[in-house]
Amino acid sequence: MRILLLTGKGGVGKSTVASGLAASSAARGARTLVLSTDAAHSLADAFGVPVGPEPTPVAPRLFVQQVDAQLRFQQSWAEIQRYLLSVLDLAGVDPVAAEELTVLPGAEEVLALLELRLQVLSGAWDRVIVDCAPTAETLRLLALPEALGWYVQRVSSARGRLLRSVGPMLSRTVGVPMPGEGVVEAIERLHGELAEVQALLSGPDASVRLVLTPEQVVLAEARRSWTSLSLFGYRVDGVVANRVFPHAGGDDWRAGWVRAQDAVLAEIEQSFAGLPVWRSVYREREPVGVEALRALADDVHATRPDVDPFAAPRGEGPFRVDRTSTGAVLRLALPLAQRADVDLVRHGDELVVTVGSYRRVLALPGGLTRLRVAGARVDDGRLLVRFVDDAAASSTSAPGEPADAAAHLARQEALR
Repeated sequence: MRILLLTGKGGVGKSTVASGLAASSAARGARTLVLSTDAAHSLADAFGVPVGPEPTPVAPRLFVQQVDAQLRFQQSWAEIQRYLLSVLDLAGVDPVAAEELTVLPGAEEVLALLELRLQVLSGAWDRVIVDCAPTAETLRLLALPEALGWYVQRVSSARGRLLRSVGPMLSRTVGVPMPGEGVVEAIERLHGELAEVQALLSGPDASVRLVLTPEQVVLAEARRSWTSLSLFGYRVDGVVANRVFPHAGGDDWRAGWVRAQDAVLAEIEQSFAGLPVWRSVYREREPVGVEALRALADDVHATRPDVDPFAAPRGEGPFRVDRTSTGAVLRLALPLAQRADVDLVRHGDELVVTVGSYRRVLALPGGLTRLRVAGARVDDGRLLVRFVDDAAASSTSAPGEPADAAAHLARQEALR
């Protein structure tokens, strides 16, 4: 099962590129689903046919789906919402306001992830292609499984302690209902499903493809996206440069655009060195319908005939731990990141990594929790964190290991 997620700055044509990729996949004989997690839902417009909340056939082996967030909300959150509404009702909160307060923040994104999980696990598809929301929403979407898993785990633990200590007293004295088994099971089920989503999307058969136009502002956002996606453990497998002006013919005005785009295209090749960069020529008219989209994708893929656009990404993943003679080195890919962009704090059994405005809380593998952080550095697009045994804390680092000094703070270690 191959999973491909396409994202990019709003307006760069990612829905068209995703639709074309799906049409090409189906034409090659693969059972293909293209699914939209973008609230704007442009897939129906791209294919020129009505598309519903369930997979809709539009060509042999090709299905299109736009997630119905309201329907999935009722299926996944209704039990929890009913309990929260009962608590707010006892507190005298207006019913309309209470209903708004009990809507899960980022509900549409969460439900899109759960629908993606169901489709992948169904076994009905050889490839699932996801037309994601614009970059910022996509990063929030892909950060959700780990972030909500962290949150739900702590809420569940706190709930157990609370019910044992004050639950009976609250029920008797103020009538606050305690969550029943159905509510607890719904929360635990949501936690487990999101953990499965995280495993699927960070696995070896899943990757993200960036779509951009050859403009400086768009390129800058795409560069940041590559770094942030790697921070959360997702593989980026390539870049599609869309709406490239052809060189042949044209007036001085278009010739000026061609020169400007050529300069940015050279930067794109340099910025994403090591990744394939496909190009899509600006067409006279917008491609609509299966055949036009397939022709678009075939033209795009012909710009890199040496690369299979559907192949799973090769090489190691963004996250790795290597054992050393004195402990271990944790390696996290952060392509294009500079030392000044990265902040790192250890708190108990967790490592908090911040890159720009994005933060990831990494639960340390069991073998590292008993070790001390001895140093860290950003080297050639990777964050390297060195862990040592206390007994070996004064030993010299092996060649190639990070050896920056760690500043020890009260109750936590921080690397500045």
